[in-house]
Amino acid sequence: MSRNPLVHARHPGAVAALVLAGVLALLGPGCRTGPAPGRPLEPVRCEFRQTHMGMPFRIVLYAPDAALGEAAAAAAFARIAELNLILSDYEPESELSRLSRSAGSGAVVPLGPDLAQVLERAAEVSRLGDGAFDVTVGPLVDVWKRARRQRLLPEAARVEAARAATGWRHVVLGRDASGRRTATLRVPGMRLDLGGIAKGYALDEATRVLRSRGIRHSLVSGGGDLFASGSPPGQPGWKVEVGELDVTNAPPGRVVWLKDRALVTSGDRFQRVELGGVRYSHLVDPRTGWALTHPSQVSLIGREAMTTDALSKVVSVLGPQAGLERVRRHRVEALVFHAPRGRVEVVETPGWHRYERR
Repeated sequence: MSRNPLVHARHPGAVAALVLAGVLALLGPGCRTGPAPGRPLEPVRCEFRQTHMGMPFRIVLYAPDAALGEAAAAAAFARIAELNLILSDYEPESELSRLSRSAGSGAVVPLGPDLAQVLERAAEVSRLGDGAFDVTVGPLVDVWKRARRQRLLPEAARVEAARAATGWRHVVLGRDASGRRTATLRVPGMRLDLGGIAKGYALDEATRVLRSRGIRHSLVSGGGDLFASGSPPGQPGWKVEVGELDVTNAPPGRVVWLKDRALVTSGDRFQRVELGGVRYSHLVDPRTGWALTHPSQVSLIGREAMTTDALSKVVSVLGPQAGLERVRRHRVEALVFHAPRGRVEVVETPGWHRYERR
């Protein structure tokens, strides 16, 4: 089984499934043939899939011609592959892995622009959520991955030892004499894990590449999260389905129409384990070191995917009331299914309905 170096905090399988309304589905990757002779010229619909970061990525776009669409998609996929080599905690020679190896040494490590941007945004969200989101959770993620694999609850001492090597405040960001951004990891054994933010950045960057090549109408998805740019011809947006929570008697999912917006969903549908009659999520509360223990699915719509990706973890960890209060200033819209006491509760922000009424 392929591992997911950026987003092992969520299963590559989506709870947000793409449903492209009014658009002819392709039987295989590539671009639709042009219009019949005598019919007016219309944009060419292209669809491509590639595996990156251990998960399937999909690009659907509209281009003036097939050649332009194919070249733009190839460039976008190349950018995703490049980011994996920078931000992955599975690639031993990635920039992120090299930074993690410096933990506790006191080294001031120069950062490339991509890693610097992601770490700076991560620090902002960590501060906003008072540590409910934390990219230093690598040691804790390892403990809980082992628990799911062995189906054995980890010992409290093991969890506490891993938690001692974490803490977002111990990642010191700065600049050197030349102005280049830097990072110092203060705690020995600290290992950064960008699973809650880097995929969002990859979606943003792939969309940016498409736009730089003249593609204004595209949908880029990876592991169930997506960014919708523009809209299909004649449509008010991209039609996207948000699936229901996977528990008995859950309310149905929703359908939204997105234009120039990201949709990110965080939940434990695919990665969880039941131990001693308790359902443990793959999502970990960085403040305590323990996995979340009730079914939850948080879907956020935001202006860009990177921040929206990270904010979804804040809401997942803090719960809908406290979490949505923390992320309110980012003007995201939210739909939360959760079952803290067995019965499914639905919480949504007032603006969510704007995306359903198209």
